[in-house]
Amino acid sequence: MSEEQKTFNLSDNAKKVMELVEQMNVLELSELVKALEDKFGVSAAAPVMMGGMMPMAAEAAAPVEEKSNFDVVLVDAGAQKIAVIKAVRELNQALTLVDAKNLVEGGEAVIIAGAKKDDAQTAKKKLEDAGAKVELR
Repeated sequence: MSEEQKTFNLSDNAKKVMELVEQMNVLELSELVKALEDKFGVSAAAPVMMGGMMPMAAEAAAPVEEKSNFDVVLVDAGAQKIAVIKAVRELNQALTLVDAKNLVEGGEAVIIAGAKKDDAQTAKKKLEDAGAKVELR
């Protein structure tokens, strides 16, 4: 709905104020808002304190669910890059040897995304045994 289609039940005085506001620049409007806030002891800011506190209290009361899916993230390939590349290939057979090499040499990378906890821990152990530094996220 465009602004012209919206209808408000404004008094004649309110319509005059609206016309004056439409003619003001941003700096003038900013000063007007500050003056109105000061004169009437109000704030033009949206009240978020009470509304923001309620969901936080509900979240605190809710039990914390244990994470069930993990990303296996290669943080550092270590000194034995060839062994790590082979381990990456074993874990993700969709990768070509070149892809696995680029993944290992590219720095921090997700090797497996959304793995079950046991599978993620197994993959982490395999990569660490090959000499890599790995995190589960």
